[in-house]
Amino acid sequence: MTDSPHPAPPDRGRSDSDPVASMLAVLDLEDSSARTTEDIFTGVSQRMPLGRVYGGQVLAQSLVAAERTIPEGRTVHSMHGYFLRPGDADQGITFSVDRIHDGRSFATRRTQAFQGGVPIFSAIASFQDDDPGLEHQALLPGDLPEPEDLPDIEEQLTGLHPMSKRLFTDRPVDVRHVPSSIYLRVEGERVPRQAVWLRTRRRLPDDAALHRAVLAYLSDLTIQESILRAHGVAWATPGLKVASLDHAMWWHRPARVDEWLVYVQESPSARGGRGLAQGRIFTRDGVLVASVGQEVMVRVPDAAG
Repeated sequence: MTDSPHPAPPDRGRSDSDPVASMLAVLDLEDSSARTTEDIFTGVSQRMPLGRVYGGQVLAQSLVAAERTIPEGRTVHSMHGYFLRPGDADQGITFSVDRIHDGRSFATRRTQAFQGGVPIFSAIASFQDDDPGLEHQALLPGDLPEPEDLPDIEEQLTGLHPMSKRLFTDRPVDVRHVPSSIYLRVEGERVPRQAVWLRTRRRLPDDAALHRAVLAYLSDLTIQESILRAHGVAWATPGLKVASLDHAMWWHRPARVDEWLVYVQESPSARGGRGLAQGRIFTRDGVLVASVGQEVMVRVPDAAG
């Protein structure tokens, strides 16, 4: 399997002045299936300060590619993926979709993302008709502060060098932590849990599929932090290395990602240089939208555990 001979134009997804426009551009994949007998799509990456593809981006792009092959009326309910290699944000990405199964109510797709002829991400997603059935949900924890009462990212990074600040401010998502961010330091009790308010920085089109994809995009933001918070490790720790290994997500109910969502996160375990993080995403009024699980590699210099 090689990269498409007709990659997307190199300037797609490169709007440095508008991160939301950049995110929407990279999710608008080019359909290259007409040039092959396979379901092939191509895309580019958002510009990243460290040059690596953001995991949530390739996760969302893989979902977009799979959904392009699904009959109308079926929506994603689960996706399980593995991050195989770091991606290069300056190279195009080719997405190959295998139509594994089309049943009466469910459909299954496997998507693999390639750069330079080798896979960087592989995922299987399941889609279902909107069927009636039993219903219940977990409750949103009480006593969470409102997002308007929390500092925005500019306030949290006061005093940081402008180039380092770009790592966090060039995001299309407004992020507000409970109890506080761990960008520069970990304040308060060292516990394996936190909550994060999230929404895109401006209104998005009224497209349910787009909102599902962007939900996948933001699901990779901050999920690792419950592991770091438990050990008092900030992102600014010299020599810290964190890499996502796999990612599982379940979509429960529709929601707009341009309205405030709260991502409740916890880590049940860390051992052997790996940590497991779990999260639940709720609307502001307590509707459970999605559940997430991710295992990450965490390497801290001179870590005692």
